[in-house]
Amino acid sequence: MLLTISGLPGSGTTTVAKLLAEHYSVGMVSAGEVFRRLAEERALTLAEFGALAESDPSIDLDIDKRQKEIANISDNLILEGRLTGHMVDEGLKVWIKAPFNVRVKRIADRENAPFDVMLDGTIKREASESIRYKGIYGIDISDLSIYDIIIDSNRWDQYEISKIIATSIDVLDGFGCH
Repeated sequence: MLLTISGLPGSGTTTVAKLLAEHYSVGMVSAGEVFRRLAEERALTLAEFGALAESDPSIDLDIDKRQKEIANISDNLILEGRLTGHMVDEGLKVWIKAPFNVRVKRIADRENAPFDVMLDGTIKREASESIRYKGIYGIDISDLSIYDIIIDSNRWDQYEISKIIATSIDVLDGFGCH
Protein backbone atom coordinates (compact mmCIF):
# COMPACT_ATOMS: atom_id res chain seq x y z
CA MET A 1 0.00 0.00 0.00
CA LEU A 2 1.03 3.55 -0.64
CA LEU A 3 0.33 6.02 2.18
CA THR A 4 0.65 9.78 1.77
CA ILE A 5 0.77 12.04 4.81
CA SER A 6 0.47 15.75 4.23
CA GLY A 7 0.00 18.86 6.36
CA LEU A 8 1.30 22.34 6.95
CA PRO A 9 4.59 22.99 8.79
CA GLY A 10 4.45 21.97 12.45
CA SER A 11 1.39 19.76 12.09
CA GLY A 12 3.35 16.58 12.89
CA THR A 13 3.45 14.84 9.53
CA THR A 14 7.10 13.81 9.66
CA THR A 15 6.84 12.44 13.20
CA VAL A 16 3.74 10.39 12.37
CA ALA A 17 5.22 9.16 9.08
CA LYS A 18 8.36 7.96 10.88
CA LEU A 19 6.32 6.15 13.54
CA LEU A 20 4.24 4.38 10.90
CA ALA A 21 7.27 3.51 8.75
CA GLU A 22 8.88 1.91 11.80
CA HIS A 23 5.66 0.13 12.83
CA TYR A 24 5.18 -1.43 9.39
CA SER A 25 8.89 -1.74 8.50
CA VAL A 26 8.38 0.15 5.24
CA GLY A 27 10.33 2.92 3.57
CA MET A 28 9.54 6.58 4.01
CA VAL A 29 10.34 9.57 1.80
CA SER A 30 9.98 13.07 3.26
CA ALA A 31 9.75 16.02 0.85
CA GLY A 32 10.29 18.44 3.74
CA GLU A 33 13.54 16.79 4.76
CA VAL A 34 14.75 16.90 1.15
CA PHE A 35 13.80 20.60 0.95
CA ARG A 36 15.59 21.38 4.25
CA ARG A 37 18.68 19.47 3.12
CA LEU A 38 18.79 21.41 -0.16
CA ALA A 39 18.45 24.72 1.74
CA GLU A 40 21.30 23.74 4.09
CA GLU A 41 23.51 22.69 1.16
CA ARG A 42 23.09 26.19 -0.25
CA ALA A 43 23.57 27.81 3.19
CA LEU A 44 20.08 29.35 3.00
CA THR A 45 17.29 29.59 5.56
CA LEU A 46 13.99 27.89 4.72
CA ALA A 47 12.50 31.33 3.97
CA GLU A 48 15.40 32.24 1.67
CA PHE A 49 15.27 28.89 -0.10
CA GLY A 50 11.48 29.19 -0.41
CA ALA A 51 11.91 32.60 -2.05
CA LEU A 52 14.46 31.07 -4.43
CA ALA A 53 12.03 28.25 -5.22
CA GLU A 54 9.38 30.89 -6.10
CA SER A 55 11.62 32.09 -8.94
CA ASP A 56 12.97 28.65 -9.80
CA PRO A 57 10.16 26.09 -10.20
CA SER A 58 12.70 23.38 -10.99
CA ILE A 59 13.36 22.98 -7.24
CA ASP A 60 9.79 21.91 -6.41
CA LEU A 61 9.40 20.02 -9.67
CA ASP A 62 12.54 17.98 -8.95
CA ILE A 63 11.48 17.07 -5.40
CA ASP A 64 7.98 16.10 -6.56
CA LYS A 65 9.31 14.18 -9.57
CA ARG A 66 11.54 12.12 -7.28
CA GLN A 67 8.60 11.27 -5.03
CA LYS A 68 6.45 10.22 -8.01
CA GLU A 69 9.25 8.01 -9.36
CA ILE A 70 9.75 6.33 -5.99
CA ALA A 71 5.98 5.83 -5.60
CA ASN A 72 5.82 4.16 -9.00
CA ILE A 73 8.48 1.57 -8.16
CA SER A 74 7.41 0.66 -4.63
CA ASP A 75 4.25 -1.09 -3.46
CA ASN A 76 4.71 -0.44 0.27
CA LEU A 77 5.84 3.08 1.03
CA ILE A 78 5.01 6.18 3.05
CA LEU A 79 5.38 9.54 1.29
CA GLU A 80 5.35 12.58 3.55
CA GLY A 81 5.10 16.13 2.29
CA ARG A 82 2.79 19.02 1.63
CA LEU A 83 1.82 17.89 -1.88
CA THR A 84 2.26 14.12 -1.75
CA GLY A 85 -1.49 13.52 -1.78
CA HIS A 86 -1.63 15.42 -5.05
CA MET A 87 1.43 13.74 -6.55
CA VAL A 88 0.18 10.15 -6.55
CA ASP A 89 -3.09 8.63 -7.68
CA GLU A 90 -3.16 5.48 -5.54
CA GLY A 91 -3.15 4.74 -1.83
CA LEU A 92 -4.52 6.16 1.37
CA LYS A 93 -4.23 9.96 1.61
CA VAL A 94 -4.03 11.59 5.04
CA TRP A 95 -3.95 15.30 5.97
CA ILE A 96 -2.81 16.26 9.47
CA LYS A 97 -3.88 19.68 10.66
CA ALA A 98 -3.36 21.86 13.73
CA PRO A 99 -4.15 25.48 14.65
CA PHE A 100 -1.62 28.01 13.37
CA ASN A 101 -0.27 29.10 16.79
CA VAL A 102 0.11 25.47 17.89
CA ARG A 103 2.12 24.70 14.76
CA VAL A 104 4.34 27.77 15.23
CA LYS A 105 5.03 26.82 18.86
CA ARG A 106 6.04 23.31 17.74
CA ILE A 107 8.35 24.74 15.09
CA ALA A 108 9.89 27.18 17.60
CA ASP A 109 10.45 24.33 20.10
CA ARG A 110 11.93 22.06 17.40
CA GLU A 111 14.26 24.79 16.11
CA ASN A 112 15.03 26.11 19.62
CA ALA A 113 14.08 29.58 18.38
CA PRO A 114 11.88 32.40 19.68
CA PHE A 115 8.16 32.10 18.91
CA ASP A 116 8.04 35.55 17.26
CA VAL A 117 10.86 34.67 14.87
CA MET A 118 9.19 31.40 13.91
CA LEU A 119 5.82 33.16 13.60
CA ASP A 120 7.19 35.55 10.99
CA GLY A 121 9.12 32.79 9.22
CA THR A 122 6.10 30.47 9.12
CA ILE A 123 3.85 33.19 7.70
CA LYS A 124 6.39 33.89 4.94
CA ARG A 125 7.06 30.20 4.28
CA GLU A 126 3.39 29.28 3.97
CA ALA A 127 2.69 32.28 1.73
CA SER A 128 5.64 31.31 -0.46
CA GLU A 129 4.53 27.69 -0.70
CA SER A 130 0.96 28.69 -1.50
CA ILE A 131 2.18 30.89 -4.37
CA ARG A 132 4.49 28.17 -5.69
CA TYR A 133 1.92 25.36 -5.52
CA LYS A 134 -0.74 27.47 -7.23
CA GLY A 135 1.69 28.73 -9.87
CA ILE A 136 3.45 25.45 -10.64
CA TYR A 137 0.61 22.94 -10.26
CA GLY A 138 -2.61 24.93 -9.97
CA ILE A 139 -3.08 23.42 -6.49
CA ASP A 140 -4.93 25.28 -3.74
CA ILE A 141 -3.24 23.84 -0.64
CA SER A 142 -6.30 24.74 1.48
CA ASP A 143 -8.55 22.41 -0.57
CA LEU A 144 -8.60 19.19 1.45
CA SER A 145 -11.15 17.37 -0.72
CA ILE A 146 -8.59 14.85 -2.07
CA TYR A 147 -7.83 13.38 1.37
CA ASP A 148 -9.37 10.19 2.73
CA ILE A 149 -8.65 11.11 6.36
CA ILE A 150 -8.15 14.50 8.05
CA ILE A 151 -6.82 14.40 11.62
CA ASP A 152 -6.30 17.27 14.08
CA SER A 153 -2.93 16.89 15.82
CA ASN A 154 -3.98 19.40 18.45
CA ARG A 155 -6.58 16.87 19.61
CA TRP A 156 -4.43 13.71 19.50
CA ASP A 157 -0.69 13.17 19.97
CA GLN A 158 1.58 11.48 17.43
CA TYR A 159 1.03 8.00 18.91
CA GLU A 160 -2.75 8.28 18.89
CA ILE A 161 -2.69 9.65 15.34
CA SER A 162 -0.45 6.77 14.28
CA LYS A 163 -2.95 4.32 15.80
CA ILE A 164 -5.85 5.96 13.95
CA ILE A 165 -4.00 5.71 10.64
CA ALA A 166 -2.75 2.19 11.39
CA THR A 167 -6.32 1.07 12.05
CA SER A 168 -7.31 2.46 8.66
CA ILE A 169 -4.36 0.74 6.98
CA ASP A 170 -5.18 -2.57 8.65
CA VAL A 171 -8.84 -2.36 7.64
CA LEU A 172 -7.70 -1.80 4.05
CA ASP A 173 -5.26 -4.72 4.43
CA GLY A 174 -2.42 -2.38 3.52
CA PHE A 175 1.28 -3.07 4.02
CA GLY A 176 0.52 -6.79 4.02
CA CYS A 177 -1.59 -6.67 7.20
CA HIS A 178 -4.31 -9.24 7.82
